[in-house]
Amino acid sequence: MVTDRTPTEIDEPGWHWLRVKHVTGFPRNARDGYFPKHGVTRPAATREADLPRGDEGGEEPLPADAETVADADRLALETTYLSGKWLVERPPETVDDLWEAVVEDVAAERFWDAKVVTRAGCEAFGETEHAVLVFTPNYFDRADVDRVRRRLREAHGVTEEVRYRPDAYTLDGGHEERLGKLSDSAASRFRD
Repeated sequence: MVTDRTPTEIDEPGWHWLRVKHVTGFPRNARDGYFPKHGVTRPAATREADLPRGDEGGEEPLPADAETVADADRLALETTYLSGKWLVERPPETVDDLWEAVVEDVAAERFWDAKVVTRAGCEAFGETEHAVLVFTPNYFDRADVDRVRRRLREAHGVTEEVRYRPDAYTLDGGHEERLGKLSDSAASRFRD
C-alpha cells in the first residue's frame, strides 16, 4: 500500500511504523543498485575475513566486552543478518520534513532503507519524539555506515547525537545469553 500521508498524520491504532516501501511502493530488493553504487558487499557474500576489527567502536566504549562484541559479529555473520540502522529522534514539528528527505534518498539509492514511527506509534510506545531509522545493509562495511551518517549530518541537518544498532543485536530466541548487554534496547555499536 502506498500512502501519501506523513508520519504525523497516521493515527490509526496498530499502524506504528511507516516504511519506505509504503511510500515508494517498491520492495527492498528493488534497490539492488545500492550495492555496486556504494561498493557494499551483500550480506550473503560476506565472509569471516570481513569481520570488523575489535577496535571499531564509536566515540563511547561499547556496552559489552570485546569478546561479546566479536561473538555478536560472528552471530550476525552466521545468520547473514548484517543490516543495521542509525536512529534519529525528531519532534513532530520536524519529523515530516526529515522523513520526506530520507524517502527521496532511498529512492535515489543514497540510503538503502528506512522507517519512521507514526503518530499512532508514538502514542502506543509512550514517546514524544518520532524515531527515524536509516538502514545500511551490512554493518561490517564501516565506510558505508559512516557515509550514511555523514549524509544525515550534511544533507539533512542532523546535529544531535545519533546511534547505530546492528539488527543482530535484536535477534529473538536463545541469543540473549550470547549477546549479553548488547541485547539491551539502549545498546549501540556506534555513536556520533
